[in-house]
Amino acid sequence: MPRHPDRNRSFRHLCACALALLAGLAQAQAFQRQAIDGNLPVFAPALKARLTFPLAWTPQVKDMHTWRTAGQAKLWELTLQDRDDTPFAPQVIAQQDRGSYVARQVVFNLTATSRVRALLLVPKAPGPHPAALLLHDHGGRFDIGKEKLIAPWDDSAREAAARTWADKYFSGRMPGDELARRGYVVLATDALGWGDRGPLTGDAQQALAANFFNLGSSLAGNMALEDLRAASFLASLPEVDKGRVAALGFSMGALRAWQVAALSDAITAVVAVNWMATTEGLMVPGNNQLRGSSAFQMLHPGLLRHLDFPDVASLAAPKPALFLAGATDPLFPLPAVRDAYGKMARVWNAWHAADKFETRILPGGHVFAREAQEQSFDWLDRQFGR
Repeated sequence: MPRHPDRNRSFRHLCACALALLAGLAQAQAFQRQAIDGNLPVFAPALKARLTFPLAWTPQVKDMHTWRTAGQAKLWELTLQDRDDTPFAPQVIAQQDRGSYVARQVVFNLTATSRVRALLLVPKAPGPHPAALLLHDHGGRFDIGKEKLIAPWDDSAREAAARTWADKYFSGRMPGDELARRGYVVLATDALGWGDRGPLTGDAQQALAANFFNLGSSLAGNMALEDLRAASFLASLPEVDKGRVAALGFSMGALRAWQVAALSDAITAVVAVNWMATTEGLMVPGNNQLRGSSAFQMLHPGLLRHLDFPDVASLAAPKPALFLAGATDPLFPLPAVRDAYGKMARVWNAWHAADKFETRILPGGHVFAREAQEQSFDWLDRQFGR
């Protein structure tokens, strides 16, 4: 039978169209069926690839002051807070003699919207004295805040809770009282949600954070503002040597310490215990940063598009800074800690202040044990010429 070229071409065309249609249908059916994995979107690697931290220090930076000012301005912008110069108007409402120093309960205007009760320790010897702003941790326990660091009194429930916390994390000691015995003025306040300023629960943190956003503000930003104000209040006290005011914190308090050191001229030295790592190193399965809850207290919206955590801490340079980590701390993987420390060290070097920056990896986990306390307090004495 003779062949018909036109008919063959038509048949081949129909086959090609059919195959194209089938391929199109197959492609259309290949839609995204799982989008969340380990509390992360499945496209998290693509998002992480965009985190180039353009405001981080690099060897190309020639003007360190301009670099730092730009970083501080961006950090402050992303806190979503207004500057606050409200008069503190302090009032001492209770006092206890503790031998070489006096413990006071002092009420003052932490911000224009929050008047709070703080714990203040003042040496009896003539001043002015060096001072330490102590910043409490998170720990998933909200009934005490400032009492985690300074021993309370006239409240049996909080006294018992403070002893339990000290036994768990601080070798049975209250870090604030130990510093006061060394001759420091010490101040501790409650972050929003802790102690006097609750009640808060772990589950409620996400709702609280969302409602801060609804109000045009930020939970993490509010904490940053309040810590700046607390630093300014401490430095304003007549008993305090304004040139020797440290910020010291453990866990979430460590983040608060290096953050306030980065933002506040009132802070002249920083000790940060058990909170520092790179974003890359923290975004691993099982890490707290991926669980929500406490993460909202420590994340400024959009910050990581500009600066990584060690970049923010580096804005404190060239102030004296001591960073401690636990070798077996499950919350902060040691390789990510070392990477962060290395990044920060290069910034202090660029300031020609390498002798002002020190890091230590100590045995143990997520604790601020007696040995670490003694090392930290001795280091702080040296920085303040004591």
